[in-house]
Amino acid sequence: MKNVSSIGTLFFILFAIYWSFRSSMPVYESDVSISDTSFSTDRALKHVKRIAQKPHAVGFPAHREVRGYIVSELQKMGLKPTLQEGHTAGDWGNLSRATNILARIKGSGSGKALMLLSHYDSSPHSALGASDAASGVATILEGLRAFLAANKNMKNDIIILISDAEELGLNGAYLFVNDHPWKKEVGLVLNFEARGSGGPSYMLIETNRGNANLIKEFIKADPEYPVANSLVYSIYKMLPNDTDLTVFREDGDIEGFNFAFIDDHFDYHTANDSYERLDKKTLAHQGSYLMPILHHFGSADLNSLKSLNDVIYFNVPFFKLVSYPFEWIWPMFGLAVLFFVLLLLHGFRKGALNLKEVARGFIPMLLALGINGVVGFYSWSFLKWMYPQYNDMLHGFTYNGHTYIFAFVLFSVSVCFFTYHRFKKVETANLLVVPLLLWLGICAVVAVKLPGAGFFVVPVFALLAAFMVVVNQKRPNPYLLVFLALPAIFIHAPFIKMFPVGLGLKMMVASTLLTTLTFLLLLPVFGFYKRKKRLAYLTLFVFFGFMLSAHFDSGFSKESPKPTSLLYVLDADTNTAQWATYENNLSEWTSQYLGADKKSPKTLSQNTISSKYGSGFTYVSEAPTKQIAQMKVETTRDTVIENNRLLEICITPQRNVNRLEIYTNDILVNTASVNNVPLSDHYLKNRRHGKLITHYISDNEYTDLQLSIPKDAVLQLTLYEASNDLLGNQLFTVPQRPEDNIPMPFVLNDAILVTKTIRFE
Repeated sequence: MKNVSSIGTLFFILFAIYWSFRSSMPVYESDVSISDTSFSTDRALKHVKRIAQKPHAVGFPAHREVRGYIVSELQKMGLKPTLQEGHTAGDWGNLSRATNILARIKGSGSGKALMLLSHYDSSPHSALGASDAASGVATILEGLRAFLAANKNMKNDIIILISDAEELGLNGAYLFVNDHPWKKEVGLVLNFEARGSGGPSYMLIETNRGNANLIKEFIKADPEYPVANSLVYSIYKMLPNDTDLTVFREDGDIEGFNFAFIDDHFDYHTANDSYERLDKKTLAHQGSYLMPILHHFGSADLNSLKSLNDVIYFNVPFFKLVSYPFEWIWPMFGLAVLFFVLLLLHGFRKGALNLKEVARGFIPMLLALGINGVVGFYSWSFLKWMYPQYNDMLHGFTYNGHTYIFAFVLFSVSVCFFTYHRFKKVETANLLVVPLLLWLGICAVVAVKLPGAGFFVVPVFALLAAFMVVVNQKRPNPYLLVFLALPAIFIHAPFIKMFPVGLGLKMMVASTLLTTLTFLLLLPVFGFYKRKKRLAYLTLFVFFGFMLSAHFDSGFSKESPKPTSLLYVLDADTNTAQWATYENNLSEWTSQYLGADKKSPKTLSQNTISSKYGSGFTYVSEAPTKQIAQMKVETTRDTVIENNRLLEICITPQRNVNRLEIYTNDILVNTASVNNVPLSDHYLKNRRHGKLITHYISDNEYTDLQLSIPKDAVLQLTLYEASNDLLGNQLFTVPQRPEDNIPMPFVLNDAILVTKTIRFE
């Protein structure tokens, strides 16, 4: 392939990669003056700004303010919102008093209702919640306003549920699904969520059966920028990540669509989840989903969405969402194998293929996969060793995480170019046989183990077509080969970025391996390049450039602040106190209290206090004992009936607190209820680390615990009572954090923690 053609095809490949990302989202443009009947991102942003002014977790002062604002906005539209309040513990053993906001728009028919869902609470204790999930609430409020302004007749009722306590265990959704009479009228739920502050919004389905009818109707709704595929759908069902919509599926057997964005993961549940950092394009993307789907499902038959059949689906530029039945997986695979065998026979008969040269094709492929697999697998461990501060970013995605993704993708490409340069004398047709064998093997495995990835066969068909061209032509048209490479680029390029963004940089191996596998699909183009060694050096040079850039951005700053953690822990049994932290690398701010005398925790169990990632205290140091008002514990009932001992214990806070955790020793708990909310048998049998309940407290309410245990058992309760007021409490003089620090998310923080142990012999 001539140098001019090589440069041209490389340019088109790079443009196709760019377009695979660019075409997935709308471009934000100021639209404050847009028609009243259209969704305005600027108008939605006003809601985000108002809701995300302060942390508004359950029990926080701003929580009530945000609820009042949402109610008033619904009233401005002429709706009559109501509140549903009640205690729930969900399936996570997290008790809270949830207050849901509900409203309803009547339709002309009598069928099932369409529900719009998001949650208004933020994560405790410092998250501003602009993306998670003020963006979802704002999308619904602005979408409803535009919908009502259009004054179109619709058949189905629309139910609006702005749920509460989602961050604590999906409690508001649990309260609605299990206690509200409207639940039986809901036919479909549209849920708007976030786990970062930017990027495309992915459509994810929640269903107990097949997805065929849901996808069929979604395609009819025709959103402009659908980002969805059945591989993510299959993986999502296997992961422990839940949203409010999960409760509707599990407890109510109600179908639904999640629309959630996950990029800029470093802002998730932090003080940086702010109005300023929310990507406006992302909010526009949410609106681009809501409006056509709202209009379509507002009059669609919601009684016919259930199906026993699944379909493969994936989005590609120009075609939006492509789908076909699961039943096509094996016939398509069989057709690909047949096509491959026929081409092999034709190639050997024609003399275009040579068995020895074909066998040599194993070497560069295995070398590239091996090197890139090993480098990708150990990359995160290496980065944490080089930059220990990364250990304090518990979600595993650093501020410069995108730079690392680009860097390791370039490294993988460099390895591929270099290994195939070493075999430049092997004809491209011979080099293609082994990658085709590998990809057919991958398609066979996913057909059995992960059928949602069945669309992987589509780029394989394109590779087979390119193989046919190369076998039959000595000098094929390079731009035809680029055209045949487009399915591989459009389908695989977003995945290369998505896996480490969604699952953390520990999944960099997915990016390096998928880059290598995609390179193999583009081998009909690259195989003819005469300057593969130069491209290998060029991409390696750019790799070092990205790594150098990441190095200079590896520290913390005002825009990229360090997560920090400080707690004051008072042991009420011994009247001793400690400073404690979850930081692995102490900041200067934390070192004021955990300096040279810091030590590993001994009396504080590593995984006692609940945290998202099972994090335990890293260091403690001695602290002065303060006169903290201690909880009042009263045993109001202690009796034996037959073989069971029945206990009722009331724990009343004597100071303003936010959270109470109760753990037991390793004994059988027959039944338990907290504030008259029973804990399920399944939960009691699968308790981890002895946790009985976490009570997120509103209005300083008491915790009433009712237990049934074997009559001869000795019960020991360990109580952890926490208030998030360490920095403002008059008993302490803890200075405010510097600008390049933020509270560490996912753990108890800025807290005064009182521990107490009680034995019942």
